Amino acid sequence: MKARILRTGALAFAIAATLFTGCATKHDAVAQAEKNEKNAPGILETRDIAEQGFIYGLPIVMNYAVMYEYSVDKNSGQYKAPFNQILNEPRVFTYKDTAIITPNSDTPYSLCWLDLRAEPIVLSVPAVEKERYFSVMLCDGNTFNYGYIGSRATGNEPGDYLVVGPDWKGETPAGIKKVFRSSTQFSLAAYRTQLINPDDMPNVIKVQSGYQVQPLSAYLHQPAPPAAPAINFPPINKDMVKTNFFQYLDFALQFAPPGPEEMAIRAQLARIGVGAGKKFSFDALDLEHKLEVGLGMKAGQKKVDEYLAAGMKNINGWKVGSLFGDRAFFNGDWLKRAAAAQGGIYGNNAAEAMYPLTTTLADGEVLDGSQHNYTLTFPAGQFPPVNAFWSVTMYDGKTQLLIENPINRYLINSPMLPNMKTNDDGSLTLYLQHDSPGADKESNWLPAPNGPIYLVMRLYWPKTEAPSILPPGEGTWKPPGIVQAN
Repeated sequence: MKARILRTGALAFAIAATLFTGCATKHDAVAQAEKNEKNAPGILETRDIAEQGFIYGLPIVMNYAVMYEYSVDKNSGQYKAPFNQILNEPRVFTYKDTAIITPNSDTPYSLCWLDLRAEPIVLSVPAVEKERYFSVMLCDGNTFNYGYIGSRATGNEPGDYLVVGPDWKGETPAGIKKVFRSSTQFSLAAYRTQLINPDDMPNVIKVQSGYQVQPLSAYLHQPAPPAAPAINFPPINKDMVKTNFFQYLDFALQFAPPGPEEMAIRAQLARIGVGAGKKFSFDALDLEHKLEVGLGMKAGQKKVDEYLAAGMKNINGWKVGSLFGDRAFFNGDWLKRAAAAQGGIYGNNAAEAMYPLTTTLADGEVLDGSQHNYTLTFPAGQFPPVNAFWSVTMYDGKTQLLIENPINRYLINSPMLPNMKTNDDGSLTLYLQHDSPGADKESNWLPAPNGPIYLVMRLYWPKTEAPSILPPGEGTWKPPGIVQAN
């Protein structure tokens, strides 16, 4: 998933329109920071710090944008619920859902943004039938996946789990199965509950009704501690990347104590006036500083784009790799973290799910539903090897959103196999095209946009024994290439 409000195209910040506006001043954030520097950064160094700061901050700002739309702005059109209240979605995502791009339409979501400032939060899950996959992914404001509850990680038994903020020092209460520590004061709990078929939704709703979220004090039947101070959350708007990126980063960093691997980049950002609680303003920069910072951010965006294009292994035209994990997984590799967020924020760790993705044929030719029809064929006995289930989802290549289509089908997944037609040799062919392939093939039709195509394969709880897609990019199972139809 990824926040649409920060689509990469927006970062072509129209320098011609914004860079040379306003009066020059020597009292801007960069100039003030330079006054406190024994070795003030020069032109090239300021540009370099802005570049590295953009790469470091991109996932943090993207995460803030989603949190704001989901749990702060009740008029956003994407609002879900206040902090520490779970919202169960008794449906799957469709083309109408636009806050998150590359949305997963396999598993109805339950979402809860956690405010951990006043006290920890207890997440309780019910018993879930063995054949149904579910997971609760805990992702903090740094976009670190710091823990999992669910079929793979903890089993399908009921249980109570404690989520604590970065500074909590209490004792683990009786009855708590495990404690998860967020590196930031705000965090996301993203629940995925498998929908086996359209008639299965009542069973999903039953599972969702068993998900409970409560403060630790309520769990212990004790008085609640004093409430955390109210926050004036800065509103999100479509121009945030153009002019307010570092201002949003300033705000978000207040709730994210730096880890050891962050000290260097935080110190560098301070040299240009960016940091927790500061108020960096691009508009207030003088002409020279606007140029330095603007070009630095643009260079940072270019590096993220290049990493996404080349940072994963190309297997039959599919990009296969793993970009998601916890703090130790990234280990200060901010470019990998930025690429992960831009490629699809809130993705799972490789052990939980793998995401081969493609926009091309095996030879690199771009997939375009307005020009060609395509097929994807899984040989007999060579479906994606998983412990849970797999799917192939179609997106618009321009927006990475689901597309409106006449049969309301956004994906094909393994639970659908009994209703699909196999070839004489036992293989399965999916028809990837804009128009229907005909009534006899429509069961295997995955409608494509009338333009560029973006395909994502999802393998939930991939098998570790051969054949396996693991280790990422090196496994014995390879996704088959897309073929242009005659």
